[in-house]
Parts: sequence; structure tokens; C-alpha cells
Amino acid sequence: MHIGTLAEMTGLSRDTLRFYEQRGLIRSSRSANGYRLYAVETVHLLGYIRIAQRLGFTLGQIGESLPALWDSAMPQLEVNALLAEKVAAIDRKIDELSGLKKELLEMMGQVCPNQS
Repeated sequence: MHIGTLAEMTGLSRDTLRFYEQRGLIRSSRSANGYRLYAVETVHLLGYIRIAQRLGFTLGQIGESLPALWDSAMPQLEVNALLAEKVAAIDRKIDELSGLKKELLEMMGQVCPNQS
């Protein structure tokens, strides 16, 4: 399918699709006249990319994970491992923020160090 059709089907702009292709997130072939041609499966891949972004993965992380997914005989195991890593990172961030909150609460009501 042409880039315009893919853009229409996914709600993404042509510029976004070109950017994703430059980053290696999606692939296209070229027609005889040089137009980009995308496989139908690209629609599903873009859905995965959008969900992964919504879950907090960066485009870099998504790009790093795609080869393992493409080459895996059991891609669901790969996805589960990625999700487990993300949950662990979120848990670490929650712990960090909880510690920061505790420090802030302890500082409330104390004398400001700039006061004489």
C-alpha cells in the first residue's frame, strides 16, 4: 500500500511514517516510480508501536526490541519480558519518588536555611 493509504488507515501523518522508517521501525519497498510501498502487516506493527509508546516505551526502546520480535519463534515471550522490564523500571521510579516525597514532607515546617 502507498504511504497515503497507510497514513489514512493508522491516523499517522506521512511525515511520521517517514520518520519511523528512517528510525528503522517500519520498512517499505519502492515501486518502479520510486513511491514507498508498505506491507499490510505494517498497520499492525504501527498499532504495536503506538501501544508501546502509550505504555511508556521510547521509540529507541521500541526500535531495539523489534528485531527480537521479528526473529522470535515465540514473540509473546519477548513481549512479556519487555513488559516485565518496564514494570520493574516503574517500580524503581515509584520507590525513588516515594523517598523524595518523604524527604519533602520531613522538610516542611522546618526553618528555611536562608533565614537568619
